[in-house]
Amino acid sequence: MAVAGVTAKIHEWPAFCRECLSDARADAPCPSCGSTRVIAHPELETLAIAHMDCDAFYAAIEKRDDPSLKDKPLIVGGETRGVVSTCCYIARTYGVRSAMPMFQARKLCPQAVILKPRHAHYAQVAKQIRGFMEELTPLVEPLSLDEAYLDLSGTDRIHHKSPARSMAGLAQRIAREIGITVSVGLSGNKFLAKLASELDKPRGFAVIGMAEARSFLRDKPISMMRGAGKVMQARLERDGIMTMGQLQDGDPRELAHRYGATGLWLHRMANAQDSRRVDPGGEMKTISSETTFDKDLAKLPELEAVLWRQAERVSARAKDYGLAGKTIVLKLKTSDFRLRTRSASLDAPTQLADRIFRTAQAALKREADGTRFRLLGVGLSNLAPAVGADPASLIDVAGDKRAAAERAMDKIRAKFGGAAVGTGRAFRKAPKRPG
Repeated sequence: MAVAGVTAKIHEWPAFCRECLSDARADAPCPSCGSTRVIAHPELETLAIAHMDCDAFYAAIEKRDDPSLKDKPLIVGGETRGVVSTCCYIARTYGVRSAMPMFQARKLCPQAVILKPRHAHYAQVAKQIRGFMEELTPLVEPLSLDEAYLDLSGTDRIHHKSPARSMAGLAQRIAREIGITVSVGLSGNKFLAKLASELDKPRGFAVIGMAEARSFLRDKPISMMRGAGKVMQARLERDGIMTMGQLQDGDPRELAHRYGATGLWLHRMANAQDSRRVDPGGEMKTISSETTFDKDLAKLPELEAVLWRQAERVSARAKDYGLAGKTIVLKLKTSDFRLRTRSASLDAPTQLADRIFRTAQAALKREADGTRFRLLGVGLSNLAPAVGADPASLIDVAGDKRAAAERAMDKIRAKFGGAAVGTGRAFRKAPKRPG
């Protein structure tokens, strides 16, 4: 292992065993347990910004829950017209990838086991993992259910171990208590930590030091920059810019002239200059759920049945996270792939399925004019802590009764399981759909 700009010999680098966390040498097995999973780096004991990503999260949970799936290619997602939510690493060897249309995934891996997502279940697991993270540091910034940034600066004085060892211990704990694996990236800023976490998947632990950062980035393609989308990549390529090294060598004024503020951002990232802080308040902006139908739907009752299921899922996730939203967003995609989004704001935040459904239902009635739709989704935005959400109303007495009934059902489900009780609407026959 060579690190640019560092002259110390590899056996002098700080190193520890990822299995037992004992001191080790980079060029030898662990002296305590014999493991070869030794992590070593000149800056190992000083870097404190981490990015952690669960490996094939949905698929990993499904394999954990059903050991018979262990050695089988597994795809979690929609059916014929849906998309792949995630897939296991066995399925990836056949070319299957997240967000791929399901019909394409089936062609690539016809022997794959395909399961519908269990979003509420995944959210519960994610909540448990989030708790583990927050035991290490309050500075946790989730990016999604299965990945987050952590700032462990100063935690060595609390935990009596370096941030690197704390993250290795966290990975061990998740494997032991949750039963899935994670990959960790460690560096001096968020941009580099995210890149590092993608270098050694699955069950990886990679480090990018600040001394080596510019050299490390120099030959890397622009596509490795999170935030540089395909449109920007194509534009840069047309201008002859394909590597981060070319951005490093570019004049920032010229880049700003060509690409505006994005040009300056590209120059900073290529030079490993990322001043963004890990922001616990910048976590989740929306909670949503959507599904693609097997066949286009146009009739209002069929669309309402789907809307109710999606509202229940959004509600369940909001309750799991202790969040509520003031804005309800309805998402529809027509048979010719035209997207329609309609939103409505409430007087007070909600996390109740009934209120999410009824608010979105009003918009759905206006859109269900005979148009054929292939996708429907609903979401909550303008999120806030659920304290004070769904206050009683002196006007909508019937709504208050439905809210009380829903909360009572939540208590029953919490005690006896999610399928213990449901509403009459939930038992109406809905059209077959993936997820």
